Amino acid sequence: MRPIFLGVLASFFFAFTFVLNRAMSLSGGSWIWSASLRYIFMVPLLLLLVIGRNNLRPLLQEMRNQPGKWLLWSFVGFGLFYAPLCFAAEFSPGWLIAGTWQITIISGSLLVPFFSETIKTPDGSVKIRGKVPVKGLVMSFIILVGIALMQVEQANHFSSKNLWLGVIPVIIASFAYPLGNRKMMDICEGRLDTYQRVLGMTLASLPFWFLLSLYGLFTVGAPSKEQTIQAVLVAVCSGVIATVLFFRATDMVRGNMQKLASVEATQSLEVLFAAAGEVIMLASPLPSALSWLGMFLVITGMILHSYISHKKQSMNNQQAGASF
Repeated sequence: MRPIFLGVLASFFFAFTFVLNRAMSLSGGSWIWSASLRYIFMVPLLLLLVIGRNNLRPLLQEMRNQPGKWLLWSFVGFGLFYAPLCFAAEFSPGWLIAGTWQITIISGSLLVPFFSETIKTPDGSVKIRGKVPVKGLVMSFIILVGIALMQVEQANHFSSKNLWLGVIPVIIASFAYPLGNRKMMDICEGRLDTYQRVLGMTLASLPFWFLLSLYGLFTVGAPSKEQTIQAVLVAVCSGVIATVLFFRATDMVRGNMQKLASVEATQSLEVLFAAAGEVIMLASPLPSALSWLGMFLVITGMILHSYISHKKQSMNNQQAGASF
């Protein structure tokens, strides 16, 4: 249950991303700076954490051993994840983006066949190609139905153009984030802790953020003081606290695709936290009765998803043990 708890806690801090990005957009800030400043400000914060644990040298050695893979999958996991989310904030409110982001539950499950999972047997551990968790996907659809109910009334107030520009980038991000995260876990193979891996991915993604910042400087000008402060808050709450918590949770279940899917399902709670944040910080209206029903389905779906995943994994282990 600890990985699930860490996942829920991470979803709370991740929710700051959607609320603050929308706040920056409403105040006239560009998505370019919302995206790039977060990761630039994350570097010194993460450096303090890693240096304080005397773990910087092993990280740099790992990055020197496979620089191409670090650059590629950090760009996918961080660049193709966060830049589209910030772009979407230009066209949709935070709660709508947070709701659409929950497609990552299905995206993560669909990526399972591209990775191997470890199954323990009496003679050791064996790796087998993962299979799409069909029952888990059914539970994920329950979560998505709940999210749809929370959004259905508000979504009618936005143009189709804004909805598409707010949806398509988020779908891209929903595949990029779990793909980059899982690939880097495979590359590291447990040699680095969570703080090292997050710092390494942040450093490896800096070339992309610097190029994006340069583009922003020539197209929209420098960021305002208000946007800079808000970007710092996002960097601390979402970029450092939430990311470390989530990566720690995924590290705890590394090699177990069923449990990994359960941890990723906890991120469905982001929509609840984002809705509450917009009510408090942006004076959004209180959820309707239909929205409360949606929240109930989200929570129920998450619990069922976790139960099915753990039950399935237990059966797989028993079958693997009987075959040897």
